[in-house]
Amino acid sequence: MFFSLILYLIGLMGFIVNRKNLVLMLLCLELMLLAVALLLLLSSYSYSDILAQGFGIYVIAVAAAESAIGLAIIVAFYRLRGSIAISNPKR
Repeated sequence: MFFSLILYLIGLMGFIVNRKNLVLMLLCLELMLLAVALLLLLSSYSYSDILAQGFGIYVIAVAAAESAIGLAIIVAFYRLRGSIAISNPKR
């Protein structure tokens, strides 16, 4: 369970630190979701509970859908601006 906490914190830190690249932000978000799924599956194994395995599969399905939608948004963003780099507007 400690491993899933470390994975979640790495994903959270990567999401907070990296605010310029959409692909890396999406990757860090996926890492956080998969850490939660791993925690659910490990707790299901520890407590011999089948319900947490169902929730783990649900989290994995949501992560896959989020990844597909996020990549579609990134492709649309690239077609619109010609770059996926996020830049601050000039003031």
